[in-house]
Amino acid sequence: MPNANEDNPTALSQVQRRAVSELLRVSPVADDLARRFQEAGFCLALVGGSVRDALLGRLGNDLDFTTDARPEDVLKIVRPWADAVWEVGIAFGTVGAQKASRVGGADQVFQIEITTYRSEAYDRTSRKPEVSYGDSIEEDLVRRDFTVNAMAVALPEKEFIDPHGGLEDLARRVLRTPGTPEESFSDDPLRMMRAARFAAQLDFEVAPDVVDAMKRMSERIEIVSAERVRDEFNKLILSAHPRKGLGLLVDTGLAQRVLPELPALRLESDEHHRHKDVYDHSLIVLEQAIDLEEDGPDLVLRLAALLHDIGKPRTRRFEPDGRVSFHHHEVVGAKMTKKRLTALKYSNDMVKDVSRLVELHLRFHGYGTGEWTDSAVRRYVRDAGPLLSRLHKLTRSDCTTRNKRKAAALSRAYDGLEERIAALQEKEELDAIRPDLDGNQIQEVLGIRPGPEVGKAYTFLLELRLENGPMEYDDAVAALKEWWAAQG
Repeated sequence: MPNANEDNPTALSQVQRRAVSELLRVSPVADDLARRFQEAGFCLALVGGSVRDALLGRLGNDLDFTTDARPEDVLKIVRPWADAVWEVGIAFGTVGAQKASRVGGADQVFQIEITTYRSEAYDRTSRKPEVSYGDSIEEDLVRRDFTVNAMAVALPEKEFIDPHGGLEDLARRVLRTPGTPEESFSDDPLRMMRAARFAAQLDFEVAPDVVDAMKRMSERIEIVSAERVRDEFNKLILSAHPRKGLGLLVDTGLAQRVLPELPALRLESDEHHRHKDVYDHSLIVLEQAIDLEEDGPDLVLRLAALLHDIGKPRTRRFEPDGRVSFHHHEVVGAKMTKKRLTALKYSNDMVKDVSRLVELHLRFHGYGTGEWTDSAVRRYVRDAGPLLSRLHKLTRSDCTTRNKRKAAALSRAYDGLEERIAALQEKEELDAIRPDLDGNQIQEVLGIRPGPEVGKAYTFLLELRLENGPMEYDDAVAALKEWWAAQG
């Protein structure tokens, strides 16, 4: 295991204690697996993120291993031992497995990936890495993205392998590449986004030469598939410090390639917040939305918070009185959001939900001091649908004024709206707003068959319900008949 470094003995001795504790916890599984590889004539080592997380005291039950065994040999060793085996990544030299084990008096399930020593690189016309297998762990580690991910622990003897100074970089909380940044990013351009992601996840600084290479090579990200870019971006925005990673993407020019709407906000002035640009405002809204999360990171909410104002650059107008306006930027922004998230291959549901939140994020500002009718409140709830809770959080997060009196007034107004929604929900079941007569009852009352007329009648009754609240059955029937007679 690592020895304390003389230049920073305190930091590294703490790292050492964490690593020993974490590795002892997973030893029953890791050592058992390693002995099986050893008996078959192969080597096995815990590697990459698993070693890094062990050193940081945050190793979970997802374990990454590397080996000199080829995938077909790995399968022969693992199949009799694991509870489940999958071959999804076998084209890239990775075999996955699941193993339940009793550790520390508790039953735990471990997700395991075992990858053959390898090197991989892109050519300038391909979106997929070309994989070739290596013969030594040193060869495997030098191809890793960053030094803090280029450490290994050989098993079962637990020999610490760190040829690129990853332990020192971990103690200094800095991201460097094992070789030159140019070589690393040429091998896999997605590593430039990973630098931003790890900075956000771990709260590390990125070495200046790595940042410089990201700036010079940012166009290389365009060779990477949209799906891989999306997955990396998700990890970044769901991290503990997304602002740090997003800032790095913008500063290096990577955002211009994968999310150009974000750096575009830097140039715009927000009419309500002249002291900050819309870019800075959007990052503050993201951070404030994160503070309101209740059940862990919420990707839909975070994306909506980040993108809610992206329609402003396209809608900016300079008014005769000197003001700057952004009329209908929420509608334009919703369309832009849909287009960008679709290009990044997000699911249809994700695109729909985030775009809808962007479209609705200004709706509350028509509430004023509470003069909305019950009808308007019902429509607000109906339009938000299952996104209502997220819309509450987004709307509250969108207040970034430094004027404490104004901020307090907005907060009180929204408190009032939520109280009214709660009261109406208790009284009228707002979460399931529907007409007082269903389709079958409409057909029976009007004596008609299924068809467009039933849909029109349903829409009429729904509008009536939103406007007036619940109606008695006889009143609903009378209103329907009156409407039907007026149709001619």
